[in-house]
Amino acid sequence: MHDPIPALLDSLRAALGPSGLLTGPADTAAYVEDWRRLYRGRTPAVVRPADTGQVATVLRLCAAAGVAVVPQGGNTSMVGGATPDDSGRQIVLSLARLDRVRAVDPRDFTMTVEAGVTLKAAQEAAAAAGCLLGLSISSEGSAQIGGVLATNAGGNNTVRYGNARDLVLGLEVVLADGQIWNGLRRLRKDNTGYPLRQLFVGSEGTLGVITAAVLKLAPAARETAVALCAVASAEAALDLFGRFQAHDPGAVTAFEYMSGAGIGFVLDHIPGTRLPLAAPAAHYVLVELATPRRDAGLRAGLEHVLEAALEAGEVTDAALAATEAQRAALWRLREEHSEAQKREGASVKNDVSVPVSAVPAFIAAATEACLALMPGIRPVPFGHLGDGNIHFNLEQPKEADAAWFLAQDHAIMDTVNAVVRRFDGSFSAEHGVGRLKPYMMPEWRGGAELDAMRRIKAALDPGGILNPGKVLG
Repeated sequence: MHDPIPALLDSLRAALGPSGLLTGPADTAAYVEDWRRLYRGRTPAVVRPADTGQVATVLRLCAAAGVAVVPQGGNTSMVGGATPDDSGRQIVLSLARLDRVRAVDPRDFTMTVEAGVTLKAAQEAAAAAGCLLGLSISSEGSAQIGGVLATNAGGNNTVRYGNARDLVLGLEVVLADGQIWNGLRRLRKDNTGYPLRQLFVGSEGTLGVITAAVLKLAPAARETAVALCAVASAEAALDLFGRFQAHDPGAVTAFEYMSGAGIGFVLDHIPGTRLPLAAPAAHYVLVELATPRRDAGLRAGLEHVLEAALEAGEVTDAALAATEAQRAALWRLREEHSEAQKREGASVKNDVSVPVSAVPAFIAAATEACLALMPGIRPVPFGHLGDGNIHFNLEQPKEADAAWFLAQDHAIMDTVNAVVRRFDGSFSAEHGVGRLKPYMMPEWRGGAELDAMRRIKAALDPGGILNPGKVLG
């Protein structure tokens, strides 16, 4: 049987030049393993196009050869969404060289950026123009805009600014056959047919390759106030969120829940971290308020709300940041959760969402169910209480074998998801489906919904070359 890959590699090398194609195992190694080290595949080549036209050439050549393409941004997926399989026949398409900030318009409050720009670099470009890009995630230093949009990332500021899709005004996308759709429109209103940009946001590279985007910006914050609070329970954390919403909902930028176990892992494994409270607690909240208004009195408002919560017994202790360094130190206790859990041992991650009002009951029920399934398992719930997205992670029992524990991942995830369903939630809030969770789709999204998804996939990618095995399986 004729193997199309050697001739394809010759064509790709001629089109992209020597810096646009990696084939040696040492050069491609970093591209074939996911961040969590759950998946390791093989690839005949990593292509690194320098612009949208070269991306189109890559897809056109791969489509003609019938060779699959795995788009990859910063390779920070938590569900194996950017990892090739082990067949050695899937080309990895890295967008890292599409790294230009094309424009920032502070009067229009928009920016146009290419897919390979890191989220951190985009935030800095917006800040340099006196604006704010509201999206913030723990991996923003390496996560790239293309991947952030392809997975519809959520993050810490969703309660204020929404998910990634809420910040997208326009997209530039290369389709499976190499056609380029230029939808880089800066319009706030455009009611002309189907909103294609929303089709590609969250599609995890299975429908097209995002090469650039127009993103909404907001006025830069002139005043912030941040506090780490020890709270009496998860229910008390929800009550505290209600207090801040009632006081000034427009100021609440982030509202993060953390368990005592999660904070404990951070303090144990991340050098330079410390707890700025009198004693450890079983439950914590990190709240950030921000406003573009001058002399808004956010700290006074923060203290007012916390005083009332202390009197009600919801908050037992609190530390308020007085400097930017202190703010960063408080946020580090939250942002290092994933790394700390990795250093503690093997963990099974559940990125789930339930209605905000159901978060405390969900945490209690899921904890009970997981302990019944595996005595000694260590629940580590944390995340975005303000939008109902909790990362209900499970750390291996202290004396358990890591490989044995990870082999139970489906049973553990299914146990958590059974509780999620009781609360009308979702098994994937912000991480996507990727390679890890397609088996869940028929039960959760079956019938007309899954059939519609498959029809869309078949229409836009009839050859099935874009990120096969992801989302729909």
